[in-house]
This record gives sequence, C-alpha cells and structure tokens, in this order.
Amino acid sequence: MNKVVFFDIDGTLIDCLNGITDITPRVKKAIRGLQEKGNYVFIATGRPYAFLNEDLLNFGFDGFVLTNGSYVKVADKCIYKESIKKEIVKELVGNFEELNIEYILQGETYSYIKDEYKKLHSYYDSFSIPKKHLEGNYNLEEVDIYKIEMLLNDKKGIDYCLSLEDDNFDYVHNVELGSFELYSKTNSKASGILKVLNFLNIPLENSYAFGDGKNDIEMLSTVGCGIAMGNADDSVKSYAKKVTDTVQNDGVALEIEKFII
Repeated sequence: MNKVVFFDIDGTLIDCLNGITDITPRVKKAIRGLQEKGNYVFIATGRPYAFLNEDLLNFGFDGFVLTNGSYVKVADKCIYKESIKKEIVKELVGNFEELNIEYILQGETYSYIKDEYKKLHSYYDSFSIPKKHLEGNYNLEEVDIYKIEMLLNDKKGIDYCLSLEDDNFDYVHNVELGSFELYSKTNSKASGILKVLNFLNIPLENSYAFGDGKNDIEMLSTVGCGIAMGNADDSVKSYAKKVTDTVQNDGVALEIEKFII
C-alpha cells in the first residue's frame, strides 16, 4: 500500500532566518526516494500559494495543503477550498487600518499587500518570499481570502489581535518578530490532510507528517505517524510519535532513510 508523507516548510524543510533557503540535497534525495517507491509527497503549510518559491513549486510535490488547510490541491486539481466570509474580512481590515496594523490578505493564487507597507514587505524579504504573486492593487469585494497575516507595532495592536481568537478563528503569534497569523478554526493542516487521504483512498495509518510549529500540532497528532523536528518546541514534540534531528542537520532525511523507507 502506498504511503503519503506531508511536510511543513518553515523550520522543517527550510530555515530562511538561519540561511537554509532551499531544501538541502540530502533531504531532496530522500523525498525523491519516497516517490520512486510509489509513495506520495505533499507540502502542508500555513503559507499561501504566493509564498511558494520556484524551487518548491518545481520540485514535483504531488500536491499542497495551503493556508492551514483552507485550500487543498492534489496535482493540479483543487479538491477543497473555504475562504473567510467577505463581511468578516472587511471588518478586520477596517480595524487593522484604524490601529495602524500592516496586513496581508492571502488568496488562492495571489496575496494582497499594500505597497506602502514597507515594514511588512521587508519582513517577507527576510524569508525570501517571492514577489511574483503579491498584488498591491485590488478590490476587497472581488478577492477570496483564506488567511490573514499581520505585523504588530504596539501593545494596542497586539491586544486587539489576541482578542480575535474565538469560535471562528485561531492564531499563531511570534512575540519576538511581532508577527501574527489569523486563520479559520474550521480548517487546519489536519483537516486538509484527511481530505487528501480520502481523495487518494489511502488509510490513515499509511500517512506521515513532519513539522515543528504550533500549527503543526493537529496534523502531527492526526496522521498515522507524526514526526516532530529536533528544533521544535517541547510542547509540539509532545504530540508527535517520533522526534527527528533539526532542520540544520537534515532531520527530515534522517527519519525518511531509517524509518519510512
């Protein structure tokens, strides 16, 4: 029976802040080895399509679980998508602008960010985010939004964003960087993964996932075998069945070589 392996990006396949901006040769070889044996390999990420660089897009992954499961593709076919209600997006945007919070609206192919948000643009430059699918001119009525990210400047903005967690939304907040990711509670990497498994008719016990962050917890605890990176927080590791080495030490390759293959 074929297996399906899902990979987070940041802190798992790459580590832009520490100089690893592409998948290392050893990890690439290990992932190719999975495919050569007839297994499927997917990206499962909080990133939208616009944040995927050419190396990731051209690698040959069998599909993508994007924006924390709110947009899912198998090969070139979208098998699931659920955008945030437009009236909610409009209300949030109005509040962000009133509080001087820089934000980006993440869509299906394009993500939407105002040209004057220099600090936020600089933030994404530090992660080597490509510019090709970032759009500064857009009509809020005409775009579908799947996730929102913000950069916070002061306590007032932080307090507002922290207040957004409710029955509809969850978030990831990086205090050190001042970044904030807001996404729908009805979707997660885990829910996206389950849709992929159902579409491919592959049992849960034949699924694996690698991750390191808070938004990986659900998928690590849902798949047949969740594997936490060595650089993950202990709180994340506690939800995994296995813990591998760090991204810097090719942790993904090590676990594929000795366990999955």
